Amino acid sequence: MTASGEAADMTEAEHGTPGERGGRGALPSAAGGGKAGTTAEYDVVVAGSGAAGFAAALTARLRGLSVLVLEKTGHYGGTTALSGGAIWVPGNFHLTAAGLGDSRAHARAYLDATVGDRVPAERKEAYLEHGPRMVREFHDRTHVRFVHIDGYSDYYPERPGGFTRGRSIEPEVFDLRRLPAAERRRMRRAHLPTYGLTITSYDFRHLNMAARTWAGRRVSAKVGLRAVRDLALGRKPVALGEALVARLRLSLARLGGHLWLDAPLDELLYDEGAGRVTGVRTYRAGRPVEVRARRGVVLASGGFSRNQTLRDRHLPAPTSADWTASPQGQDGDALREGLRLGAAVDLMDKVWGAPSVVPPGSGAPFFLVAERAIPGMIIVDGRGERFVNEAAPYHEFVDTMYAHREATGAETAPSWLVIDARSRARYPFMGLLPGQPFPRPMLTSGLVKKAGTLRELAGLTGLDADRLTRTVERFNTGAQEGKDPDFGRGESAYDNYYGDPTLPNPNLAALDKPPYYAVPVLPGDLGTKGGLLTDARARVLREDGTAIGGLYAAGNAAASVMGETYPGPGATIGPAMTFAYIAVNDLASGR
Repeated sequence: MTASGEAADMTEAEHGTPGERGGRGALPSAAGGGKAGTTAEYDVVVAGSGAAGFAAALTARLRGLSVLVLEKTGHYGGTTALSGGAIWVPGNFHLTAAGLGDSRAHARAYLDATVGDRVPAERKEAYLEHGPRMVREFHDRTHVRFVHIDGYSDYYPERPGGFTRGRSIEPEVFDLRRLPAAERRRMRRAHLPTYGLTITSYDFRHLNMAARTWAGRRVSAKVGLRAVRDLALGRKPVALGEALVARLRLSLARLGGHLWLDAPLDELLYDEGAGRVTGVRTYRAGRPVEVRARRGVVLASGGFSRNQTLRDRHLPAPTSADWTASPQGQDGDALREGLRLGAAVDLMDKVWGAPSVVPPGSGAPFFLVAERAIPGMIIVDGRGERFVNEAAPYHEFVDTMYAHREATGAETAPSWLVIDARSRARYPFMGLLPGQPFPRPMLTSGLVKKAGTLRELAGLTGLDADRLTRTVERFNTGAQEGKDPDFGRGESAYDNYYGDPTLPNPNLAALDKPPYYAVPVLPGDLGTKGGLLTDARARVLREDGTAIGGLYAAGNAAASVMGETYPGPGATIGPAMTFAYIAVNDLASGR
C-alpha cells in the first residue's frame, strides 16, 4: 500500500458497499463511501476527522483493515484545519536529519521537567516510542510530509532536555489541485488574514520583522515571488493546518478509507455479553444508521469547547464558548458516550489556553501569539497593573490570568493589551501590516481604544489612570536598560522567537510614543484538554482502571498526555496523531 511521491488526481468513482475492503483507489467523495441504509460494517470506526481521526484511519488501512471516519459537521478537518498544523514529536527522523542531537533520554528529561508525574510514566514512554515511528511510517507510506521548523524553540528550552532550535515539524505546502473540487469544498478552511499569500510557520516569524530586518525582507520577497509563480501556474497552495488535513485526506483516499460527513456520534453500541463496544449509531442523510465495528471504535471527535453547559460545569470562571478557536461540533459527544459506559475522566478543568481578542458579535477570536512578544507593549489587569510575562507560552498566559484573578481579585477577563504608535508602525498586529491603520469598524465598535495620553486611555478602558501611568513608567525604566525586573520578559529563547532581534532585548522597548491603543484580552482556548482517561495503549479506562473493550480515544477526546502543561509547538496534534496510531495498532494486533 505504499503511496510515495506525487499523487495522481483523485477520482470520484464509487467504492463499493459499506464494509468492503477498499483498495488503492480513491474515495467517491467526502459524503460517499457506501450506499445509504440502516446498517453497515467495518473493521474500525473512527469518530472525528481532525488529525487524530485521519491518523487512526490511515493506520487502519496500512494494517489492511477497512475503516469508516464519521464527521459530525459538513466539513472535514476539525480543529486541525484551523491550526498551525505543526506536530511536536521528539526523536523523529526530521530532527535527526537536522542534526538536533535529540534522544529518548533528552526527551524523557524534558517531559519530566514539564509534564512531571501528572501523567503516568508509561503513557509518556509510549508517546516517545511510537511518535517517531508514526512520523516515519506516514512519510514512507502516505502523502503526509513534514519539515523541521528550525529555531521555533520548545516552550521551555532552558529546562532539562529542552532545545532552543525546537522539535516542531510542520506540513509541507500542499497544492489543493491534488484534491477533487468537491473535496476542496468540503474541507474546513482557516480563512487567515494572509493577503492571498501562502505563509508557513517558518515564514511567519521572519515576515513579522519585515520592517526591521534584512531576513524579514528576504522572506517577504520569497513569499511574494512564490505567490506570483503559483498564480501563473494555477496552483492552489495551502500551508499550516490546511496542508496537514489535505495531506491526510489525500492519503486516506489513496488507501481506500471511507468518510461520511454530517454523521454525528449518536450512541456507542455496547454488547453486555461480550463486554465490549461493537459499533456506533449515527445518522446519514437524516436516517439512523448502525455501523458495526469488528475490531473497535476510536473516539477522535474533539473536546467540549463548544458546549457552554459543560464549560460552566468544569472550567474555571468566567468561561465562554464564544472565546474558543475550535470549530462548531466540539460539543463533548465522545465524553458523553464514554461516561455513559462508565469511563473515567481527567484534566476536566483545563484548556489549551489561547489569549484572544474577541470581536463583538459573531466574529472569530483573534489568537494573540506574536503580538505578545513585540516591544513597546504591555498587558495589564483590570487595575492597570502588569501580572505576567506577556511573551510567555500561551497556555501559561491563560493559566496565569485565572490564577492572578483568584489570588488578587483583580479582573483579568478582560485584561488590556496596551501598545504605542511606534510599535504599531514597526510590527504586524492582529492581522494588520506594520503601520496599517486599524479598520474603522474596530474603532467604532469599541474593540480598539485610541487615546493621545495614557490617562485618557485609562478613562476609555475603565483602568485606574494613576496605576496605569505608574505601571508604564516602571516598565519603561526597565525596558531602557533591556530588563524586565518584574517578570523576566525576554530572558527565554522562546520569548525571543517573535521578538525584534535589532534590539538589545528583543522583547522590550519603552512604551512612550502616542497615540496609544488598547484592546481587551480574554482567556480563550484552542480546545479543551480534559477528556476520557486512557492508558498507554490508548484504551479508554473505567474508574477501577480496567479497559472498556473495543473503545479507544485520542486527541482532545482523551485527557492529554501533556498533563497540565504544553511543552512545545504542536504538542496537541503530535500526541493526537501518535495515540491514534497506537490505538489502531493495538486493536489490529487482536490483543
